[in-house]
Amino acid sequence: MNPNLHRLQPYPFEKLGRLFAGITPPVDLHPIRLSIGEPQHATPTFIRQALVDHLDGLSHYPATQGSDDLRHAIGEWIAHRYKIAPPAVLPVNGSREALFAFAQCVADTTQPDGLVLCPNPFYQIYEGAACLAGLTPVFCNQTPHNHFAFDIAKWPDDVLRRVQLVYACSPGNPTGRVLSLQEWNTLFELSDRYGFVIASDECYSEIYFDTPPLGGLEAAHQLNRDHRNLVMFSSLSKRSNVPGLRSGFVAGDPVILEQFRLYRTYHGCAMNPAVQSASAAAWRDEIHVQENRTLYREKFARVLPILAPYLEVDRPDAGFYLWASVSKCATLPDTEFARELYRRYNVTVLPGSFLAREAHGINPGANFIRIALVAPLDECEEAAHRIADFCRNF
Repeated sequence: MNPNLHRLQPYPFEKLGRLFAGITPPVDLHPIRLSIGEPQHATPTFIRQALVDHLDGLSHYPATQGSDDLRHAIGEWIAHRYKIAPPAVLPVNGSREALFAFAQCVADTTQPDGLVLCPNPFYQIYEGAACLAGLTPVFCNQTPHNHFAFDIAKWPDDVLRRVQLVYACSPGNPTGRVLSLQEWNTLFELSDRYGFVIASDECYSEIYFDTPPLGGLEAAHQLNRDHRNLVMFSSLSKRSNVPGLRSGFVAGDPVILEQFRLYRTYHGCAMNPAVQSASAAAWRDEIHVQENRTLYREKFARVLPILAPYLEVDRPDAGFYLWASVSKCATLPDTEFARELYRRYNVTVLPGSFLAREAHGINPGANFIRIALVAPLDECEEAAHRIADFCRNF
């Protein structure tokens, strides 16, 4: 048995199940689940049809590097979206799988005390990937006091010399914050100095309000850099409402991607041929993505005025999460807030402390809740009214 398995903590939704154990919410209120970031908008018909039309591909073993058509579609999308030359790309079975496997690929376990640097709060896959790669995760706190900045420059030299991999999430989960060009420049300069690899998790990049979020490859281009030690991760799950398709890509440093391709060949991670065809169709269409953004914009416009009097919450830079402080309306910990909200109003949100680790004396997720505006508009609005009633009547 891998001795590192004991280092893994229960996943946030497992913790949520335990938190809600034994509770029976009001039966006269239909359940509204805003705890998990699973898009609930309809999957576009043309993607479903492309999947069906190419089921004959199931009779062939797929190549790890994907089809020429899919790689070309991804490259065209990157070039159009970020105004850069198409980089080296590799299709993957969703960004989650790739973010985890990537740490196994780049980890150098011959070096003592290797570290993986993550934002805090963070997407829990980063921690698990670090632990099972034989490295140690260290956490960079993102709090309202530093405007949720991902400030790794504050780490001392003796720490940064041990860092092998940095997970940067922009737009962030759960904060929705987008890294600035100056923050990217700092990351790149530190990567040059210390040699660590940057894994840029950008799976929420297409859910935005006005200005498209700056991406890592785009930032490198604007700073007249190549893609050395930089790999971006993207996905169709949020962009195209196909979380079950398990389709995404990695792009960037061609040397690292070739090593990752070899790793994935042994790992057996080739994408289903029918999924490849449906994915290529999705990457080539922007109309459904624009319609998707419109739906999320309306949700934020409806929900924020209802919640603002009771929670400390602002519209994020991008993404579909509200990262809301509950300290304005209750003295309860975030866990009890979520538990009582579920017990009294049948609304599920995720306690922020489940998405963070104690670091530097604090858990930066404490007293926050993550609200995923993934349900239909009327349900999101109804949930906001229930949360407001809960805060008023608490």
